[in-house]
Amino acid sequence: MSKDQPDYASLFGQRFELVPEETALMIIDMQYASAHRKTGLGRLLSERGQETAGQYRFDRIEQVVVPHIQKLLAFFRESRLRVVHVTNGSEMPDYSDLLPQRRRFAQSVRNTASNREHDILDELKPLPGELCVNKRTMSAFNSTGIDRVLRAEGVRYVLTCGVSTNSCVVGTARDAAEYGYNTVMIDDACAAAARTYHDATLQNFERLLGMVMNTDDAIAALQARFRESPTVDR
Repeated sequence: MSKDQPDYASLFGQRFELVPEETALMIIDMQYASAHRKTGLGRLLSERGQETAGQYRFDRIEQVVVPHIQKLLAFFRESRLRVVHVTNGSEMPDYSDLLPQRRRFAQSVRNTASNREHDILDELKPLPGELCVNKRTMSAFNSTGIDRVLRAEGVRYVLTCGVSTNSCVVGTARDAAEYGYNTVMIDDACAAAARTYHDATLQNFERLLGMVMNTDDAIAALQARFRESPTVDR
């Protein structure tokens, strides 16, 4: 950061301590449509001879994002904390339930509920009883009832991860913050098409809207609160 630019994150950024029993993990759009090298977007790029355009994205998803989301899932499940799986895509075979600006991409990657592309990656498959919501917009708060569900369950803290950092993940995170949730974006559990998109998004989010943490730090923060309150129902 230039010395001529104010450090907004230090001056005005949000700082809070996570409360485990009031925290939800939101895993966003980890589907075959956009998070797998051989299907959906990956298939489309391959058919167009543009595999290199997706190399950074899919390398990061496979090597960084999926392992860290698996780690978060294991901790949240073991601790009996709330997990929310968010998918994106059409629920109609003709994609007519999507706005025009979303429809073309969904059609190109075959992202409708009857196709494999709409499914969540097997490595991150929801367990019975875990909440799954499907959105038709970038933000889960604009086209699902997730706000009512979270409030009914007493959630005040939200950890967001998935793809893409600069679109659906930050769209959901920004709205969560605007709805009054203490919101964290998990750096090493998110991916974008380019590192510059990812980094700029996290820097901007941290300036005013919420916090950015990595997986190990988020888990450690929650574990610390468990140790402080050993009677918390887990």
